[in-house]
Amino acid sequence: MPQSILSSLFYGLLIVISMSSGSLAQAQDDQTEGQAQSQKFNALLYYVNQLYVEDVDSEALVEAAIVGMLEEMDPHSVYIPADELKAADEPLNGNFEGVGIQFNIFKDTIMVVSPISGGPSEKLGIMSGDRIVTVDGEVVAGTGVTNKDVQRLLKGPKGTKVTVGIKRSGERELLEFEIIRDKIPIFSIDASYMVAPGIGYIKVNRFAKTTMSEMYEAFAKLRKAGMKDLVLDLQGNGGGMLRTAIQMADEFLSEDKLLVYTEGRTFPREDTKARIPGRFEKGRLVVLIDQGSASASEIVSGAVQDWDRGLIVGRRSFGKGLVQRPVNLPDGSAVRLTVQKYYTPSGRCIQKPYDEGVDAYRKEKYERYASGELLSLDSLDLPDSLKYATRIQERTVYGGGGILPDIFVPIDTTDNSKYFSKILRKGLDNRFALHYVDSLRATLEEDYPSEDAFILDFKISENMTEEFLAFVEKEGVEFDEEGWKTSQDAIILRIKAMIGRNVMEQSTFYRVISPLNESLLKAVQILQDGTFEKANLAHETF
Repeated sequence: MPQSILSSLFYGLLIVISMSSGSLAQAQDDQTEGQAQSQKFNALLYYVNQLYVEDVDSEALVEAAIVGMLEEMDPHSVYIPADELKAADEPLNGNFEGVGIQFNIFKDTIMVVSPISGGPSEKLGIMSGDRIVTVDGEVVAGTGVTNKDVQRLLKGPKGTKVTVGIKRSGERELLEFEIIRDKIPIFSIDASYMVAPGIGYIKVNRFAKTTMSEMYEAFAKLRKAGMKDLVLDLQGNGGGMLRTAIQMADEFLSEDKLLVYTEGRTFPREDTKARIPGRFEKGRLVVLIDQGSASASEIVSGAVQDWDRGLIVGRRSFGKGLVQRPVNLPDGSAVRLTVQKYYTPSGRCIQKPYDEGVDAYRKEKYERYASGELLSLDSLDLPDSLKYATRIQERTVYGGGGILPDIFVPIDTTDNSKYFSKILRKGLDNRFALHYVDSLRATLEEDYPSEDAFILDFKISENMTEEFLAFVEKEGVEFDEEGWKTSQDAIILRIKAMIGRNVMEQSTFYRVISPLNESLLKAVQILQDGTFEKANLAHETF
C-alpha cells in the first residue's frame, strides 16, 4: 500500500472521530494528537520496509494493525476489507448458496457467530462459538485464513458437499460435520402460528430490512385466527438493525413513549420515542429471551420491560449495548466503529463488561454454564447499584450486563445424552428425514394436505424408529441403550419436525418441536393460569 494512502487512511479516520466532538478547540487538539500518532506509525512502517530482515507485505501489516487497534477498544468494532463488504451484509439483505453461517475471523480461526436459521449448518446442530479447524481435510486454523478464504472454502453451489472439523468448547475431540450446501433462506420470521386458543406465537431470528413487513403479515394472519395475546420469541436472536428494533418496539408501545436512547463521547444523548399507532398496543405480551438474545433483541425486550408492557421470560440475555457506525476508508474498506452505547427507557446500559479483553468477553457466555446461572439465578450477584425502577409501576429491574427476565426458566437438560449429541453433530436426524421425504414425497403430500393435518396425524412408527436406529449405526454411531432411553422422545420429535420442515415449511419444524421449548410452555402457562394478571403490569394503559 502506498505510504500516501496509508497516511490518509489513518489521518482520515482520526479526523472523522475528532471533528464530531463539536468543540473546535478540542478538535484541533485531537487533530494534532492524531497527526502525531499517524506520523509515528508511518515512521515505523517506513523503517520496517527499509530495514527489516525479510520482505514484508505492507498492506497485510496495516490491516493487522487496524484489527489489533480495534480489538484493544471493544469486542464489536470490526474492520471489513473492501472485497468483503457486500458479503458481510448478506444475512440482512438477500439470499446466497453455501453452508449457512455468520462468521468472524478471530485469533486466526473461523469462528461461527451464529448458524443462519433454516440453513444446512443450523440443521446439523452447528452452534454459535464453534471454531472451524479443518475444511475437507485441510487445516484452516492458524494458517492466516482470511474472509475471502472462507468464502472460497464454504460457499458453493446447492447440493455440493463440504466436510468441516469443528472445535467446540467443552469437547475434547474434533467434531466432524458433513454439510450439503443449499440455498440459504434469509427470512426474519421462522414461524408464526396459534400456540393455544387466543395466543399467537411469532419467532424472530434477526432484525433485518424485511423483518417488519414479515411481522405485519404475521399479525394479520394471527388476528384472523383469533389472536388476543402474543408470545414474541427472541431466543437466540443476535440482533441486527437498530432501526428495525425501534420499529418493532413501536408496535407494542403507544405514542411518545421513550423506546431507547443512545449516547457517546462525541455524540449527545439522542432519544427515540414511539411515534405511530402500533398494531399490538393492546393485548397481553410475553417476550422470550435467552443467553443468545443480543443487541436489537435487548432493545425490544428492555423497552417492553421498562414500560411494564409485558413479561420477559427465559434467561439473561447476552448483554450487547454498543452501537456501531460504518466508517468508510480510502481504499474501499470500512470499519464498523462503536460510537455510542444504548440505554433502555429506565436508564439501563445493558452492555456487559469487556475490560478484561476480547477473549474473556467471548468466553463469558460459556462461563454461564459453569457458574450454574442457566439452572438458577441464585448464582448471580445483583447489588443495589444495578437496580432500576420501571417507568410506570416502579418494579425492580437490573442493569449490568443483559436483560434479566421477569420470570426465569432454567435450561432443560433432561433429554440430553451423549448418544443424542452424536446424532445431532452428524446431522443424522435431518439426513434420515431427507431420505425418507425424498422417497415418499408424493405420498406424504397426498396424505397430509395441510400443516395442521401433518402435525395432528403423522406418527413415527415403530418400523420407522428401527430404520432410523439402523441408519444411525450404519453411519458410525453405535447404539447406546441408556442414551436412547434418556433421549428417545426428543429424538423422535426431532425426526418428525425435520420431516415436517421438508414436506411442509420452515414453521412446521417449530410447531412440532414446541414441546421442547420450555420457555414457550412457561409463557402459555403464564397467560392461562393468572400469573400475568398478578405481575403488577400496566399493559391495559397502552
